[in-house]
Amino acid sequence: MEISKYLYLTLNLGSISIPLLYSIFEKDFHFIQYFKKVIIAITMIAIPFLIWDAFFTEMGVWGFNADYHLSLEILGMPIEEWMFFFCIPYACIFTHEVLKFYLPNYKLSRKNTINLSVFLLLVITILLVFNLGKWYTSVNFVWFILLLSYSLKNQIIALQSYFPSFLIILIPFFIVNGVLTGSFIENPVVWYNNEENIGVRLFTIPLEDVFYAFNLLFSIQLIFNLLSAKNEVHVTEKIR
Repeated sequence: MEISKYLYLTLNLGSISIPLLYSIFEKDFHFIQYFKKVIIAITMIAIPFLIWDAFFTEMGVWGFNADYHLSLEILGMPIEEWMFFFCIPYACIFTHEVLKFYLPNYKLSRKNTINLSVFLLLVITILLVFNLGKWYTSVNFVWFILLLSYSLKNQIIALQSYFPSFLIILIPFFIVNGVLTGSFIENPVVWYNNEENIGVRLFTIPLEDVFYAFNLLFSIQLIFNLLSAKNEVHVTEKIR
């Protein structure tokens, strides 16, 4: 089997390897203690995203280059695509929680969080209106508008810390997603039908991918936060 067949697999394993090892062996934070909650949160959001993924693959909104993944496929998607929804979110939850642990003041003010959220909602709503009917743009931006609107009203504290973390997360995102969309290699691992998106690329990455990443990762983060909060309440009640 050609080495290129392992590219997507290598990106997944490379993304999760260091966070997972650090989770186990780092003694101060010891993130592995949250492993069950992380897996539950990831799975709850991975399910609708995988359904979305399968529909879009079937519709030809995007697809996968067989030169860069193994032959095992489920619902028309390579096994590496299924792994993506667990490996990448784990690494990103880990990154955010580590930043919160070691840099508790690394967050936006409430005012700046509200201003940024309103600005993003305005821009994305305008883009959505002018691109209705393009499947990737429409579904992605509707999810983003609903998620950010809900969070602005009910999860402002979570947004205050997550926006700065997301800027850090975008660094490995541009590397991994850049490779997946064709940067540094001859052909993309994942190709996109530009009839179904705005057509604006950040290097080789569709603009929508940034908001797709936020939708996926912040949705998981909110569920993880909820599970963690419930556990803290339960522990407090037991102590009493």
